[in-house]
Amino acid sequence: MFLAFKEMARAKVRFALLIAAIALLVFLILFQQSLQNGLITGFIGAIREQNAPVLVYSVDGQRVIQGSVITPPMEEQVRNAPGTGEVGRIGQGTFTGQPSGNDDAETFDTTVIAYELGADGNGIGAPTDVIEGRLAVTDDEAVVSDAVVSLGYDIGDTVTLLPGGKTIEIVGVAANAQLNVSPTLFTSYDTYLQAVASVNPDAGTPLPNVLGVIPADGFTPDEAVTSINDQSLELDALTKDDAAAETPGVSQVQQSFNIIFLLYGLVVPCVTGLFFLIVTFQKANSLTLLRAIGAPAGRLVSALLIQVVVIIGAGLLVGTLLYYPLSQGSLGGLALNFETGAVIFWSVLLMTLGLVSSLVAARRVLAIDPIEATTGQGVGS
Repeated sequence: MFLAFKEMARAKVRFALLIAAIALLVFLILFQQSLQNGLITGFIGAIREQNAPVLVYSVDGQRVIQGSVITPPMEEQVRNAPGTGEVGRIGQGTFTGQPSGNDDAETFDTTVIAYELGADGNGIGAPTDVIEGRLAVTDDEAVVSDAVVSLGYDIGDTVTLLPGGKTIEIVGVAANAQLNVSPTLFTSYDTYLQAVASVNPDAGTPLPNVLGVIPADGFTPDEAVTSINDQSLELDALTKDDAAAETPGVSQVQQSFNIIFLLYGLVVPCVTGLFFLIVTFQKANSLTLLRAIGAPAGRLVSALLIQVVVIIGAGLLVGTLLYYPLSQGSLGGLALNFETGAVIFWSVLLMTLGLVSSLVAARRVLAIDPIEATTGQGVGS
């Protein structure tokens, strides 16, 4: 250990630059991880964070809520399916919203998710994690996603849906309950019908887009899904987790980010391994001399591995510290969160890969022949 730290003290700039390079890579990896999760949550967080265990789409809707339409015969089939307990209508529409809390009077494409209110506002399709305020308990009230509070959608503010002028008061904030990466309001089904009529009086009464289902006693969500899908080829029932994961576009986003993470995962061990291999070549003569005066090869290798652990560990620490403050905010309407699991996963992975890649340099140390000290040759010969 003395040998490892002594060498690092003599070449502070060299080792500091390597720590900085690893810290930057770690920061980029963790930031990209938060960005991926924030983007996916922005797309389908509202599906995951609503309380209906099963969602029933029409097949023609291709698992997009707004593209799905449930006709009365289809609704009757769902209600009569074995394993079906409570059923609630859910509607979704996109409107131009102007929040009163925005000083610049900006307008935003605003997604409205509507469900039939139950006791205390907790109907089928209601958000599950209200972190501030309360659920809507009457018409013209809504819960908003936490990602867009800074845009003027806060408790006590109102949102005016244009051009009709329908106003909705925000009474609660839900965590990670966003859809289509846009401001998302959970409101009553009647409020949604009024909003549609306000914006387009000739539209008529819209049919529900999907049905939320709570399985009957003794049935699991998967069993309810199978039972409902057996009723008609026009029905596409999914558990809410499957509905979120199979929303069009989600898998493509994950695949794109996975390629980026793979490249990052290859860069760190390559940089670390190459660095120590170069250093080993540069200090070939001194290593040969140490071996010649009796320094065990194991001690030299352990000094090398200690340096790897210290450098990668310092890089991980600095990168995480840089990442932490950025993960506490939002970016362009996307909520960013500190991903503890990602920090642990990448720390273990990068440390392991760094140690494995440094074994190439360790092999050079083990290959040193002490007799070469008398000839002036080093490990690079």
